[in-house]
Amino acid sequence: MKLYNYFRSSASFRVRIALNLKGLAYEYLPVHLAKGDHRKDAYTAISADQLVPMLELDDGTRLSQSMAIIEYLDETQTGAALLPKDALGRTRVRALAQSIACEIHPLNNLRVLKYLSKDLGVSEDVKNTWYRHWVRDGLESFERQLAAIEAQRQAVGLPASVYCYGDAPTLADCCLVPQIFNGKRFDVNFDGLPRTMAAFDACMKLDAFQKAQPSDCPDFEA
Repeated sequence: MKLYNYFRSSASFRVRIALNLKGLAYEYLPVHLAKGDHRKDAYTAISADQLVPMLELDDGTRLSQSMAIIEYLDETQTGAALLPKDALGRTRVRALAQSIACEIHPLNNLRVLKYLSKDLGVSEDVKNTWYRHWVRDGLESFERQLAAIEAQRQAVGLPASVYCYGDAPTLADCCLVPQIFNGKRFDVNFDGLPRTMAAFDACMKLDAFQKAQPSDCPDFEA
């Protein structure tokens, strides 16, 4: 398999984690978003949405959108299960994952930040304030969701979660960790988010997450 990605892309980071959790080898192909490589003809010819990540399977099939890629891997590959077996559990995990991928991330990805600064002319301070506000607001919501899930688990006699949901990493953790990494770059305040940060810390004890982080990518730039 080939993974087209950018070291700083949260969405790419999610897929790298999932591939590692599944124990799947892949060829890393960098696409430098900040330099506009994704909009050049060579990449547009193979990626209709001009986005990363894109996963190319051994037979040449190309898949886009991180959430779809991860669910495809979970349905077709052995290794760690990234979604629970029960329908309710899958729904809980998908809701957590989408709270980050659909609510937080779209407001703060690179193209949005570049539009704020280059097209709308906002200052660096205003742009960063925008980023911190929406990430913090979204993570507070995420924390409330984790608390509600834990209350439900306790009500039926289930043990406390180690990760976002249960005692193993899931799709939700694949989304959480990259968002925390990006938040740290912009000095987001993580105080008062005990469950969120406990899940993050638990994930970062695992090789699958450590090896997927930006500093371990071949295109990493400090």
